[in-house]
Amino acid sequence: MNTAESGEAMNSGGAADATASAGPADAELSVPTAASPPTPANAPHSPTHPGAPTPSPHAIRRQRHDVAERPFIVIWESTRACPLACLHCRAEAVPGRDPRELDTAAAQDLLRQVAAFGQPAPLFVITGGDPFQRPDLAELIAYGREIGVRVAVSPSGTPTLTAERLGELHAAGAVGLSLSLDGSTADIHDTFRGVPGVFRWTLDAWDAARALGMKAQINTTVTRRNLHDLPDIVRLVADHGAMLWSAFFLVPTGRGRALGALTPAEVEDVLNFVHDVGLTVPAKTTEAHHFRRVALQRQVLAATGDDHVAVLGLGPLYRELRARAAELGLDAGERRARRPPLDVNAGRGFVFVSHTGTVHPSGFLPLGAGSVRATPLTSIYRTSPLFTALRDPDMLGGRCGACEFRAVCGGSRSRAYGVTGDPYAEEPWCGYVPGSFPHQRELAALLSARPPLRPRPGNARAGKEQRVRHDR
Repeated sequence: MNTAESGEAMNSGGAADATASAGPADAELSVPTAASPPTPANAPHSPTHPGAPTPSPHAIRRQRHDVAERPFIVIWESTRACPLACLHCRAEAVPGRDPRELDTAAAQDLLRQVAAFGQPAPLFVITGGDPFQRPDLAELIAYGREIGVRVAVSPSGTPTLTAERLGELHAAGAVGLSLSLDGSTADIHDTFRGVPGVFRWTLDAWDAARALGMKAQINTTVTRRNLHDLPDIVRLVADHGAMLWSAFFLVPTGRGRALGALTPAEVEDVLNFVHDVGLTVPAKTTEAHHFRRVALQRQVLAATGDDHVAVLGLGPLYRELRARAAELGLDAGERRARRPPLDVNAGRGFVFVSHTGTVHPSGFLPLGAGSVRATPLTSIYRTSPLFTALRDPDMLGGRCGACEFRAVCGGSRSRAYGVTGDPYAEEPWCGYVPGSFPHQRELAALLSARPPLRPRPGNARAGKEQRVRHDR
């Protein structure tokens, strides 16, 4: 399975860079958000002074449309057929295609159901398995373009991922693609993907996509196996060029159950690292919704002049990742404007359709809400008790239910379900103690969408008495 967002997925301004994740991230190739207009790929940055990023007008981007009425992105698992054997695979992909898959006519009907949400239609991402195993892939992309649905593709890194095939998709109207890169070397990446040569095939496809002018998102699954390689992966993304880098935080489903979990403290360190490198490459997370909390906290701390390492209680992994990033020159050169994360979550701006047509809030949340073969997707998304409950923050339990960030975060509902069996349980990979952030007044101003805080000049203050508390 190839992960990409979502949800947070490809760009509209958060959901319109190319993204293809089975779980919510900020989708990047979707409809514009109210918080920020779309930015052209490779657009020049105009800092206020050399090397300084322009402050973001909003810490969090919100969707322009009512998320109860329409999703930001629709992910379709077109097949489970895939020649790879990835260690984290949600779908537990198999070599051959399932005869129960949506055929061409049923897939075209699904595209019409997506168009029925209204224009601009949600971004439609074709993933798998490996969508290149479907001979009608280009035909479906062309049909989507014909009826006003923008289509992106999330293929697997296999020998079928050739420049010729990518050219066919580009000619058919694909607006972008996402590729997975789980290591900075062939040894790391190919071991994770289970097949030798995947690293080289992925880089070749990346080059081919850039030559065609296709938007490319690079997705990295964050696991204990590649934690210390993350700065080197970012260096590769920066050197090679991509519209977006997405750090996907593993959900224990499918084969991914066998991979070791990160601790909440490690996750906090990585989230802050992703925030930092957002000044070097456009960066987001998938299935780590507390990244939005981190973005808000970091914006407040930049405005107050506090040392984020001390206040947030960041640990040795953060320091190691930052030191390696400095060694690789990721802190040098002109800085870009940081990309604010998009407020999207399972069932709230995000919907997943399986290869057989069943509908789920996320590809990593295996609770069904119906089938597009029997009920229109618009009806399932808008009225399903599962979807409507997931959009209600009052349903959240544990620390998530008590948290001041719950309306903009909500935690990974997929991970909560995967770990506890309860989709409304607290996020297992978040250790934040609600109410412990020391600048609640400034935070409330951001959460109420008041004018943004501006960083104070001068060095950060270290040794703040009040610190964020974490359950570790």
